[in-house]
Amino acid sequence: MAYNLCSSPSSLYKPLCNTPSSSSRDSKSRNLNNNFYHSSKINTPSSQSRTTSLQITNVSLQEEELPRQETSKDSNFKEKTGSSSKSYIWVNPKSSRASILRKSSYDAKYTSLVNAAKYLNSCSPNKDDVFNVLSELDGKLLEQDVVVILNNMSNPDTALLALKFFQERLKFNREVVVYNVTLKVFRKGRDLDKAEKLFDEMLERGVKPDNFTFSTIISCARLCNLADKAVEWFEKMPSFGLEPDDVTFSTMIDSYGRAGNVEKALSLYDRARTGEWRLDATTFSTLIRIYKVAGNFDGCLNVYEEMKAMGVKPNLVIYNILLDAMGRAKRPWQVKKFYQDIIDSGLSPSFVTYAALLHAYGRARYGDDAFKIYKEMKEKGLGLNVVLYNSILAMCADLGHVDKAVEIFEDMKSSGIKPDSWTFSSMITIFSCCGKVSEAENTLNEMFEAGFQPNIFILTSLIQCYGKAQLIDDVVKTFNRIFELIITPDDRFCGCLLNVMTQTPNEELSKLVKCVERANPKLGIVVKLLVEEQDSGGNFKNEATDLFDSISTEVKKAYCNCLIDLCIKLNMLERACELLDLGLTLEIYTNIMSRTSTQWSLNLKSLSPGAALTALHIWMNDLSKVLEAGEQLPPLLGINTGHGKHKYSEKGLANVFESYLKELNSPFHEAPDKVGWFLTTKVAAESWLESRKSTDAVAA
Repeated sequence: MAYNLCSSPSSLYKPLCNTPSSSSRDSKSRNLNNNFYHSSKINTPSSQSRTTSLQITNVSLQEEELPRQETSKDSNFKEKTGSSSKSYIWVNPKSSRASILRKSSYDAKYTSLVNAAKYLNSCSPNKDDVFNVLSELDGKLLEQDVVVILNNMSNPDTALLALKFFQERLKFNREVVVYNVTLKVFRKGRDLDKAEKLFDEMLERGVKPDNFTFSTIISCARLCNLADKAVEWFEKMPSFGLEPDDVTFSTMIDSYGRAGNVEKALSLYDRARTGEWRLDATTFSTLIRIYKVAGNFDGCLNVYEEMKAMGVKPNLVIYNILLDAMGRAKRPWQVKKFYQDIIDSGLSPSFVTYAALLHAYGRARYGDDAFKIYKEMKEKGLGLNVVLYNSILAMCADLGHVDKAVEIFEDMKSSGIKPDSWTFSSMITIFSCCGKVSEAENTLNEMFEAGFQPNIFILTSLIQCYGKAQLIDDVVKTFNRIFELIITPDDRFCGCLLNVMTQTPNEELSKLVKCVERANPKLGIVVKLLVEEQDSGGNFKNEATDLFDSISTEVKKAYCNCLIDLCIKLNMLERACELLDLGLTLEIYTNIMSRTSTQWSLNLKSLSPGAALTALHIWMNDLSKVLEAGEQLPPLLGINTGHGKHKYSEKGLANVFESYLKELNSPFHEAPDKVGWFLTTKVAAESWLESRKSTDAVAA
């Protein structure tokens, strides 16, 4: 058996000296030793038996949590010194002196130093205890011994006392190295305050900090999630005559990003790409997060691809950020892809992973996928919090999954999660959209018992519920409740009142007109002109224009649809046409009618039933005018109603329209290969329009 014995303790302490000649000799002898012990061609007794090497652990000032790329400066800093040109000797393991030589090697001393560091980590942080431990070390302490002890410590309080002990007894050649390893202890303990105070002490003692000093403090600030502090220390470096290396610059991409200086972070990233710096996964996660917050979801994907091209393996944190980003972008197909990548890479999805998946599928209204993830979380014992329950219940409300919502709501309560106001709001919305009055009222009472008061969303849902059930007096009571709670009606609340009017018997409309007038006076004027059939002197269109100018963009189409539906309900087709024309003029409706050389189409997908029928009436009149002018129709004419149905209704627009087209005896028939499309030919359309013209003439 052979032992590698270091002939000089100084060979352990690489950073203390920088003597090229001795470094060169040590490097050469080390290479010879490596060749010797790894060669199978040398015929010696030791090569035929098992070779054992006593490893000398080198002290490293490199960042443990954040891998660093060695630079030329690092290499110079790490060069060893030694009084002998020969750093290792071979000892015959069969020699009687082998055990004695092994005990006298630096390995034995190194072990005692590490054990002393471990004891210091657990002892009381008082001067007497720390000094007693260090005083018991055998022999004279060398500078490299101090570095070994401090480098293996993790208790910031006892490390400071140990440093004082050494400073009182030793004169250091490179005191900055001793300070640097002490700063590493503060980084391990994530104690930036002590690190900053120690830095001030360095300056007071006339010790000049180096790159490792700043990189250690910067990484400490980073681990403490104090990005602003990391930036502050980074920007101090030039004042000490220090130029950050590529590794420090790479680290600062993350720090600038977390500090909110996006421009600087991206600037450094551009520099990193051209300079081929080595970036870690943490930096890439910050870059992806920057693009996510900015809403640049393609930028997230670009960084991800560049990361893979640089050979950096994505970790679970990066995948979780990408899942959240693609969920916000409503790209569920990419969410599925990244989730599959997680599984394929052998990573185990965490709670954050599942939470991002639930939010993503909920936003995209991917009900089946969301329910699958929900089930998987329950099977793995990952309890959902109230936010996740609310997310999936809100999706159920949007998709009309009533039974599933009830099941999840009961599961939530049995799991010990207390519903909040948003939970109750979703459940009341679900029951209200179905017109389930008793279930909605029971949930409302349960909400009161839990200590919550109804908000504008809940009151809006209740009005919708009572309206569906045609309980108009309850609608009025709920409306009055909003003023008792000192809640200001918003555009959606007023839109719900307007929608209820389209379902209310004519004889009870006057009750709701008063509510609308109180909630939104401009809407009240328009509604009153319709319901009371007042002669506005031609000002109806002006009043309607003022209304649309006063409401938010996202509700304009809903208002216009409801007003047209109300007109159809009141047999006021002329007013309905006037409102549709206004909607087209104000670009509330776009691309309803389109023409190509081969087909003219009427696109009704975003219209309510009343608005769709009004648009059909106008379109048919336009087609008749084309024929009267002697112009030609295209070979094909089509009406697109879309293939969906309302989430809380058994009938979609296609079903309603099919019945109406049959009543008109029209030649339009549902296309077997194009769902939601009703098509006819030029010849059939011309014949039908001519017959309608003749019928109208006879009727006249």
